[in-house]
Amino acid sequence: MTTADQQPPTTIRHSIRSAIHPSRRLTTTAGVLVFAGMVAGLLSVVPVLEQDDYFGALPARSAEVVSGALFQVLMIPAYAGFALALYPSLRRVSAGLAAGFLGFRLMACGFHLLAAAMLPLLLDLAQGHGTAAPDAATYEILAETLRKARDLVNHVAVIVALGLGDLLLFTLLHRWRLVPRWLSLWGLCGAGLAIFASLLVLSRAVEIVAAPYLLLNAPLALQSLILGAWLIGRGLRESSPIARSRGTGH
Repeated sequence: MTTADQQPPTTIRHSIRSAIHPSRRLTTTAGVLVFAGMVAGLLSVVPVLEQDDYFGALPARSAEVVSGALFQVLMIPAYAGFALALYPSLRRVSAGLAAGFLGFRLMACGFHLLAAAMLPLLLDLAQGHGTAAPDAATYEILAETLRKARDLVNHVAVIVALGLGDLLLFTLLHRWRLVPRWLSLWGLCGAGLAIFASLLVLSRAVEIVAAPYLLLNAPLALQSLILGAWLIGRGLRESSPIARSRGTGH
């Protein structure tokens, strides 16, 4: 009887898990970051920008604007950290898809930083408006252009970058069965719907704060919550025969 035959089943299973996913804590971290990113995203909303008279109200609600910018910046480590935490495990089964997923995530983080930087600029325009009454119309036009640009960055550039990355992620998870197939298929459909919603916004077919846009994004948002909980509680499905063969090189 060889040494390998003498190993108890639990030791063999542990060896398989270690070969594919060197740190279970990384997948748990990724799950936690899903929820952290969602909380930061909710807190980054700036309701005053949805008002008809937002420009005049901005100086009095500067704390809301600054808070929104800070929480949007906090979304960056959560979004990037999620991809970086999963990357070591994903690259063992598909280096190309893993790199593509990471790249699109980092691209979305860059767009988040750009959108966050637009908020202080809006505030500066609103505060300068009171000291330059003759140029009021110009200030308002600049502010509206900046607000719309931020909406396009947030709801087109960010969402499309995230959606393309998610398509790669869920393709990888589905092909190598690292999570239940219903969960990865849900993610693929949700990412496709989110990209479609962004294209509708870009073509001005729907408004951002409108039921069609929100409904098209709802499936991916709900799936993200379930995926985060799955990563925390179960991690990736390391015992998959396909993933095991790719991870061990056989």
